[in-house]
Parts: sequence; structure tokens; C-alpha cells
Amino acid sequence: MPPPEKLIGIIGKTNVGKSTLFAALTLAPVAIANHPFTTIKPNIGVGYVRKKCVHVELGLEKCDPRTGMCIKGNRFIPVKIMDVAGLIPGASQGRGLGNKFMDDLRQADILIHVVDASGSTGPDGTPAKPGTYDPVEEAKLIQKEVDEWFVSVVRRVWENKISRQIYLVNNPIEYITQNLSGLSINKNHVIEAIRLAGLEDKHPKKWSSDDIREFALMLRRVSKPILIAANKADLPTAEDNIKRLIKEFGKENVVPVSALAEYILRKAAQKGLIEYLPGDNDFKIIDSSRLSKEQLHALELVRRKMLAKYGSTGVQELLNKAVFNVLKLIVVYPVEDHNKYTDHYGNILPDAYLVPEGTTAKELAYMIHTDLGKTFLYAINAKTKEKVGETYVLRDNDVIKIVAAAARR
Repeated sequence: MPPPEKLIGIIGKTNVGKSTLFAALTLAPVAIANHPFTTIKPNIGVGYVRKKCVHVELGLEKCDPRTGMCIKGNRFIPVKIMDVAGLIPGASQGRGLGNKFMDDLRQADILIHVVDASGSTGPDGTPAKPGTYDPVEEAKLIQKEVDEWFVSVVRRVWENKISRQIYLVNNPIEYITQNLSGLSINKNHVIEAIRLAGLEDKHPKKWSSDDIREFALMLRRVSKPILIAANKADLPTAEDNIKRLIKEFGKENVVPVSALAEYILRKAAQKGLIEYLPGDNDFKIIDSSRLSKEQLHALELVRRKMLAKYGSTGVQELLNKAVFNVLKLIVVYPVEDHNKYTDHYGNILPDAYLVPEGTTAKELAYMIHTDLGKTFLYAINAKTKEKVGETYVLRDNDVIKIVAAAARR
């Protein structure tokens, strides 16, 4: 079986381009309109991170992806994406679709916060003149809503369950993790949150109300980190606002994007009108006679206002940054024949697994099949042909054969 899927949640105020970003990433049909609450039920789709395929490094002519695709030496690896109902001020107290929105968020491993960098969306999602509203304050407000929701959930569980038994358990970390598992957290998240909150030397049974709040805030930060998509970056009022967002939240946490520009390019490529790979810094028109003057003008605006200025529309960079930089996942390729880099059927490099940094060879064996993990003998690094043991820490772009007793039956 493949490693557990990571879920990327798209959040933000209504009418800032969340659904357009989702559509651009997945090419899934969704309702896109400039009024609040267009998205009521969460949209779930598949996007693809982009990475140079290891078959290029190995000097192979091609590969045979079982999922995703490989185009011009670029491997596109699937990830799950969820677009949830839009937020408005007071959502953490249930205003608007707040309760529904927040409940959907429990599943996410990382949140992409779409902000209207042009300042053309009011607090309740109503369209406004560009430059009217402050995207920095918008970003702070929405993130505060997420924090307050998270604190309220942790506090409620703590008061109703954890506080009643924490005095009796031998392993408080395990107990806390178990009771908060509905938030899609793990033990490492809990340990790191305790460290960041400065509570390592204080037993949880002695935590004050302020301690619980600080722990909850740190737990949100480590279990559901937030990456800002500074959308509508192609509008004139966005440039200075993007600089301010970067100053406030850090360059590593802000990506200028134009969801609409990416959507236009992907749809045009899908229809065979242009040659374009997500993340490229340009596109090629295949036959201009098939395009109207309006379409040609729209494409030229995308080229001038996004591709020439920022090097891309930012959408592919956003997804890659979320997966590789923030979640710190690496790509490994399990194979059965370490000389030919194939599976049992002769498919070349059929699987590309996204796994956390620090994953070991034995952990990979369990991801492939439980029996391989249980009867693990050793692994082979297909690039070097060396045998490695169960504690071997996988590196990005490793090609690995698992040797196990179960496989020999």
C-alpha cells in the first residue's frame, strides 16, 4: 500500500479565489462566483507536485508511472486537495458557515491560506475596488480564526476527557495524542508543541488554562502549518501588499500567485491550444488561428503580468513548497528489480512515494505491504547496488528494492 496520503486544505475569506485555485490545481469542475458561500460542501480533488524524475538521472529513456504522469522528464506526483467553505470574521464562534468550515479542517495536514493581495475583497467576501482592504490584516484575521477554533477544540477535549484521567496514566504524551487524534495529529506533533510552549518540565496535570492555550496554539502550528497564497498578484495594487505580507509572515511563508492565470493556461493546454507544463515560465501557442483576439490578449496578459514578472503563475510553486518545504516530504521509488528499475511486470519506476524526511528502509517496507515490513531482511539501493539495513534513512530520489522473507514464498 502507498504511504498515508497528505491532505492539503485551501482556506480563506470568501471570494478571494479559493475555488479558482482549487480548479487550477485539479482541473475539477467547481462553482466559481463572486459572492459569499459559493463553496458549501468541501471540494476534494487531486493535484500534482512537480519534480525532475529520477529516470533522467539514471539515463533511462522513460518511466511508466502507475499514478500521476511523467512529461518531458518531469514527474507529477498526486496529492489530495480540499477546498472548504469560506471564512468570515467570527467563524470560530460559528458565524456564517464557521462550524462546518472548521470541522472540515480537522483532516488537513497543511493549510494554504488564499489572501486577496490586491485588497479587492471586503470582510464578508463582497467585491470592492482594488486597494480598498488590507490583505495583511485579512491574513492575520483568518489565521486568528483558525487558531481560536483549534484552541476551543483542544480545550473542550481537555476539560471533558484528558483532565479526568491524566493523573492516572503512565504515559501522558500517548494519552494526549490518543484523545486529540480527531485533529489528525501524531505523537511527534504533541512532543514538539510541548517543547515550543515551554512546558517540557511541567507535568500536563499541572498545566494552567494559559498553558493549555499555549500548547494548543503550538499544536496548530506544527500539525496544521499555514502557507499564504498571495492571490491576484497580477493586479497593480498587489505588488506593495505582497511585500508587506512577506515582511509580516516571512518570505518562506508567502507565495505570489494568480490562480486565474494558471487556470487559463491549464485549460488552454488541456484543449490543445498551447504547450504548457504547470510551473513553466512560459508557454507556446500551437496554432494562433484557433484563438480569438480576446483569447490571445488574455494569454499575453498572463505572460506579461505573471510569467515575465514572477517567473511563473506561482500555483505550482505553491503546491511544491507546501509538500517539499513545509511538510518536508521526499520522493522515493520502490522497485522489484534493482538492476532494471522495474516492478514485477517490467514497468519502469512505476511508483513514486511521498514520504517524510527521516523515513527508514523498514518503514518503507511497511508502506509497500505489511508482510514486507514484518519479514524485512534488507534493502538494496538500486543506484549504488549496495545492501542497506532496516535503519537506513531514505534520501530524496532514492530507488529502493525491499528484500523480505514474505517476498520469497
